Amino acid sequence: MNWFKCTAMLLSCIAASSPCCRFASAQEKASPSPAPAEFRDVFLNLCDMARDELNKEITPYEETYRTVVEPKTHHMPFFEDAYAVRALAVAYDITGKREYLDACKHWADRVIDLQEKMTPKGAYYLNYGRAPGKTSGDWWVADSGSVAMAILATAARTTDKAEKDRYVGSVKSFAKLVLDNYVSKDGGITDGLWSHYDGPWWCSTATFSAAAYLLYDETGDPQYLKVATGGTDWLAAHDFRKNDPPAWDAMGGSPGVVFYIGESHAVALGHLAPDDARRKAIAAQVALMSQWMKDNQQGRGAKSDWNYLKGATYMAGLPYLMYVFAGQLPEHRDLDQAGDQELRYVHGLLFKNGNPPVSLVETWEVMTWAMMSYAERLCPGALFRARSVRPDAP
Repeated sequence: MNWFKCTAMLLSCIAASSPCCRFASAQEKASPSPAPAEFRDVFLNLCDMARDELNKEITPYEETYRTVVEPKTHHMPFFEDAYAVRALAVAYDITGKREYLDACKHWADRVIDLQEKMTPKGAYYLNYGRAPGKTSGDWWVADSGSVAMAILATAARTTDKAEKDRYVGSVKSFAKLVLDNYVSKDGGITDGLWSHYDGPWWCSTATFSAAAYLLYDETGDPQYLKVATGGTDWLAAHDFRKNDPPAWDAMGGSPGVVFYIGESHAVALGHLAPDDARRKAIAAQVALMSQWMKDNQQGRGAKSDWNYLKGATYMAGLPYLMYVFAGQLPEHRDLDQAGDQELRYVHGLLFKNGNPPVSLVETWEVMTWAMMSYAERLCPGALFRARSVRPDAP
């Protein structure tokens, strides 16, 4: 779709007071039903809190921040921030408020400044693990893939050429590091410099392949599409419920496995033709994920033991996947309504005792993954978009 058509659609949506603009492409199919009326205000309230949090001074992550409230600084792992950034980018699409995009840029600039000091070249500092300038200590492709997607989301809404080139160049530098060192012949991706495991791993394969699809969308460079589809093939060939390579049991059973592999499949679906065999392989895994969610999501009445606010924070991000699958796979059309039910439950947990303590790590996790869910429900496909569509983008 060309720029002028996108602009016309956007202005039409704004004039109709729609919460977002639908972008008709192979990647972005219509949502099965309209978003609940209250979701826009709920989402933007969370975005306001996230904007304020990301604008604070960034200080190193410490385990004590899981139990100690320290509201003066921002001290979260960067891969968790990444989901807030991606959601804030969609909030900018919806509202046109520069403050949302400015918060994304503030965070991305800080991340890139630190990346430029990292060894090996191209690695992202994650606000934990290997520090900038150090040559020892673990560093992970998996969490860096999440960071890369947030920087791409910021780049997609940046029209200043020098800024945009810096953001995209950052992700290309990270991708070069991975492509040169960590991609196996069967498509799996090793999790960087990880002392625990040194083979292709589900999480690094999932996050990097998702980022590679989006980097391909931004650049048109086929090497990124090749590694992305290789990652999809690798994930589809492995039963995500088994512990070989370490997955299900290692993650506790596990909302995190469903979230990350599900997200990679969600991005991949927009890049696959209807008759592509990969779609069938993904659909088979999505069916298993859908059943697992039905059996475990407490907002839908499941009698599971997951504590959404401690340990099982990824549960807040699963409605995001449900909405994508509802729009991409006809057999899962009903997942949007189930996602609404679950997301309302998550919101109730967050605000049970008033405004949530955002500076606690696990609260931040629940909040940011919930923001992703709201963003996808309100503006289907915008989380994956590689081009700015607002005529007033700075």
